[in-house]
Amino acid sequence: MAAGAMVDNSSGGPEPTGTSRATPSELALLFLRLGCTAFGGPAAHIAIMEDEVVRRRRWLSSEKFLDLLGAANLIPGPSSTELAIFIGYDQAGWLGLVLGGVCFILPASVMVTALAWAYVRFGSLPRIAGILYGIKPVVIAIVVQVLWGLAPKAIKKSFWLGALGVVACAASAFKVDALAVLVGAGVASVAHREVSRGDGSARAVLFGGLAGTGTTWAPSVSLPAILLSFLKIGAIVFGSGYVLLPFLRADLVDRLHWITQGQLLDALAVGQVTPGPVFTTATFIGYVLAGGWGALLATVGIFLPGFVFVALTRPLLARVRGSPSASAFLDGVNVAALALMAVVTVQLGRAALVDWTTTAVAALSAGLLIRFRVNTTWLVAGGAVLGAVVGAAP
Repeated sequence: MAAGAMVDNSSGGPEPTGTSRATPSELALLFLRLGCTAFGGPAAHIAIMEDEVVRRRRWLSSEKFLDLLGAANLIPGPSSTELAIFIGYDQAGWLGLVLGGVCFILPASVMVTALAWAYVRFGSLPRIAGILYGIKPVVIAIVVQVLWGLAPKAIKKSFWLGALGVVACAASAFKVDALAVLVGAGVASVAHREVSRGDGSARAVLFGGLAGTGTTWAPSVSLPAILLSFLKIGAIVFGSGYVLLPFLRADLVDRLHWITQGQLLDALAVGQVTPGPVFTTATFIGYVLAGGWGALLATVGIFLPGFVFVALTRPLLARVRGSPSASAFLDGVNVAALALMAVVTVQLGRAALVDWTTTAVAALSAGLLIRFRVNTTWLVAGGAVLGAVVGAAP
């Protein structure tokens, strides 16, 4: 769902063309650096990658970059991380696939693990609590800004997609399983396309038949259970890191009761304040649940499906990109994913906006993001400073 609009050739120069190929060491160094410095979320990551690999290094043409970006949007997993994996695979084969993804993920995972250790060790101290107090409303504003930018693009193709989004919101509010909502919306979108074409073989899609995909069995926290839970989530989440929210809440808060809603918001705040993939939120949660091994297994679980999907889909890229049915399915999934994000944002907002100060911070941050496109890093830093000051006040 991170749009190709981030690719901008408005400078008036010649269209970049891929004229050189990266060595494995060049790939590793580039993505390690991006993993240490790429703040701002998936859209910003994609813009930075385009600048680095198309304009500066000319490893890819703009057309090839857009092809890889489109493929990353079409498969489950974190779009910007999968784009890094696609670029690595394109440049250096299987070794590049591993280097592109691991080098982008590793720095953020290490930072998040360190912050998770501090959170577990010192989380009750007023200074840490104050910092999170200031960051949480900014995180809510960032998610609102993502919804504000993506929702019109997701529903602009037809009134039908807007109506599908409303149905998905209602289903999520009534606690229908998140995977059922996503798959149901995708299938409904394909069925609507067939009906619109006059195909009499199309059948109506019933969301209720999919609602039973969730299980009520809630295993206790263990290392295998952590790995399996995050493998499942990593294999079904489409789009940006913020789409992760409804899945984490549905599984870890509502079904398994492993963490609280407040801890989920803390995890997202830490994922936002560090560079690299927002999916390292899973690293934080894994550490809170089971220490260092929990962090490692949660990280492997959430990211491993992305490597597998890239390896499987790269040879089929041209065929998948031109499939009308795949396009219709993705339209439905995108709308449902945004609906899930909207419902969860409202629910998490109740935990983050606890007084007039946090409400004002969220409103101001949303306005600055939407109207002036202020860099999210500065807003998060400002929220942390404000929270520390408020927390230190007698």
